[in-house]
Amino acid sequence: MDRAFPHQWPSTAEQLASSSQEFIGVSDIARFLKRYVATIIACLAAALLVAWFYNSTTDPVFTASTQILIEPRLPQHLQDGGEVNLSLDTAQVESQIAVMQSEKIAQMVLDQLKLVDDPKFNRSQAPILTERVKKIEAILVETLGLRNISWFASGVPETPKKLTEYQRSRRTMLIFRDGLDVRRVGVSYAINISFTSLDAEGAAKIANATADAFVREQIETKAEAAKEGGAWLEMRLQQLRDQMNKAMAKAQEFRSRHDYSVSDESEAQDGVKAEPTLEELEVTAETYQKMYESFLQAYTNSVSQQSYPVADARVITAATAPLDPSAPRPKLTLVFGAIAGLIFGIGLSFVRYMFDWTITSPRQIRDGLGIECVGELPSIGRARENGVVDEVRRYPHSRYSDSLRKARTEISLAETDHPIKFLGLTAVSSDSSKSSVASNLATLYSMSGLKTLVIDADVRRPTMTTRLLGPRGSLKSCQEPVRLNIVGAPGRPFDLLPGPVVNTKNLLVPENMEAFLSDLAACDLAAYAYDIVIFDLPTLASGADILKIGSILDGVVMVAEWGNTSLDTLRNLVRTLQTGRAPILGVLLTRARAITSTHRKA
Repeated sequence: MDRAFPHQWPSTAEQLASSSQEFIGVSDIARFLKRYVATIIACLAAALLVAWFYNSTTDPVFTASTQILIEPRLPQHLQDGGEVNLSLDTAQVESQIAVMQSEKIAQMVLDQLKLVDDPKFNRSQAPILTERVKKIEAILVETLGLRNISWFASGVPETPKKLTEYQRSRRTMLIFRDGLDVRRVGVSYAINISFTSLDAEGAAKIANATADAFVREQIETKAEAAKEGGAWLEMRLQQLRDQMNKAMAKAQEFRSRHDYSVSDESEAQDGVKAEPTLEELEVTAETYQKMYESFLQAYTNSVSQQSYPVADARVITAATAPLDPSAPRPKLTLVFGAIAGLIFGIGLSFVRYMFDWTITSPRQIRDGLGIECVGELPSIGRARENGVVDEVRRYPHSRYSDSLRKARTEISLAETDHPIKFLGLTAVSSDSSKSSVASNLATLYSMSGLKTLVIDADVRRPTMTTRLLGPRGSLKSCQEPVRLNIVGAPGRPFDLLPGPVVNTKNLLVPENMEAFLSDLAACDLAAYAYDIVIFDLPTLASGADILKIGSILDGVVMVAEWGNTSLDTLRNLVRTLQTGRAPILGVLLTRARAITSTHRKA
């Protein structure tokens, strides 16, 4: 029996035109979320678990802040010079911040508060993973009351590594600098000094000590500079005093000789210059005296600064012990964990979707294979699917039954040369629900008044025969003619030709099957007058040769499992059926998680 091919492979232009008309809609997004909802929920749960683990194993830390104000000072020589606009640029303020963050200030605080010997201060604020796990263990032991159980108990406790004095000092220095934060307040001259510690009182003390150390360092630096300047001025004053005294002595000696000559006779013979005049000596002496008085004034100011130095910074807000910890923030951490989990879950789902070549929608079948999806059947559970009771008979108004009725209508409306009487169902592998679909479809046809025969042609795995007749029922000897082996399916409204009979009579050979079907049509007995015959065909995994029987049928429907059947494997099945000249009606998608409203394109 030669059958026309109702479906041909579409051209590339047709595929592109079809794809260009498809857009991602709300339904596509809903199907995507529904398919990967388990992955997204798993990532969300994992992220929340990590956030809870972090909150439970992280010690609360406290941040105390103090503020100081940098005040530009007017130099001494400009204080009486009228109005002067004095300001600090950004570089100067940043320089002061760098001083506050320097190790010199840090060492002053460490020495003042003796932090090197403080075990609480030197404890790490970020515990290692082993310590976090031990904290979780302690929480579970306390919650569940398992006092005698310890997951990480060891016979010999670990001995902490002994550090040298230098190592202890450097470790404390690093902890201090990690906890210190110095920032400028806007564009003002105010500087905010914050310190984060495990102890609220300790954080306030360290912040205040840092501000005091900076002010003290400025005073000490100015005092030291004034001391060094005073020593230099003192030496210079001694020199100027000697020079002034010598100049005044020369003027006095000149007066004692009563020589007041200011004439041109000062120029001696042989071009030798005469001694200076009295006026010159007095000017020189007066000049040295003024220089001496100026340096004496500077020396006086320097001594004054040494005795009472004034800093260019002052504390405007002292640090106090905070009432609430600054970290961790449990609610914020959980919210962040939830958002991160959702983003990671959606991203992972998208990656899985990109690398997933299984069939999940009728559009994939149309675009990838160029054939129609005749129906989508929802999942009813493998237990009910493999049971002895037909779903369409026991639950006639379920989603599965309604979807199968729509699929039967689609099959009956297929574009073929004549009405479909010989219908075959095949799949890519034996783990599909092909046999269950064949049984339920046969029940539907029978319930609609059509006398139905099911031929279990999957001889390598006669699931239909074993499920309906049991293991022993399939071992009965064959009778002649073949139609005498047809039995009524127990509990079903259709008849069945067992798989072992098909195998023994070699009915998978197209000529033998045609002879059998002709014998049924020629028989005058009403018992063998079937309106429709459904073939439970072998799968692609059984081999391509035995699928040649599809060429004698009116139509073949391929059963594919949603999210499990690969598009490439189904494409191989399509090619095999087309090579064997089997008329393909379309694909029936089973165990679908999302049902589309229509399957055929207008």
